[in-house]
Amino acid sequence: MTEIAEVPAASKDSKPALSPVAQKFILHWGEMGTRWGVNRTVAQIHALLYLSQRPMPADEIADTLAVARSNVSTSLRELQGWRIVRVAPILGDRRQHFESMKDIWEMFRVILDERKKREIDPTIRVLGECVAEAGKAGPSEAYARERINEMLEFIASMDTLFQEFQHLPPTAARGLIKLRGRVKKLLPG
Repeated sequence: MTEIAEVPAASKDSKPALSPVAQKFILHWGEMGTRWGVNRTVAQIHALLYLSQRPMPADEIADTLAVARSNVSTSLRELQGWRIVRVAPILGDRRQHFESMKDIWEMFRVILDERKKREIDPTIRVLGECVAEAGKAGPSEAYARERINEMLEFIASMDTLFQEFQHLPPTAARGLIKLRGRVKKLLPG
């Protein structure tokens, strides 16, 4: 069931001013987004929604970030496709409002899962096809087959590790990550 949030009447029409800290974070998140292969505006909208204490309509997002409304709509669809932004209906307001996932651990898990579906799964499939085709080609492709198979085994192993991590309860995952360098002490030699 969709949750319906209430927004105070005064904040429906007022344009929020971004604090210097919020501006710095949003600009940096946009810059980092480009380095991760995400459109700058998409990343900035995500940062704004992540910092926002209430769901925001697209027109307010556009005004706040000084970007075109059409760009906001496209960016919001992409963020919804990543499953880190959702529509949050507001009682008494016909506009669609949007909010970001707030639990950073869950957001990290969802982003990793989406990246796996978009990047790792297709790569594993294509590498498997390449290994099979190189095997049929005979000795001329033996070296290529060996190299590609080594990469396939590595990526498949990392994928298995990721899937095991995904199935850990959140508290166990947090605890495992907090171990950091201490894991080396537990391993032999």
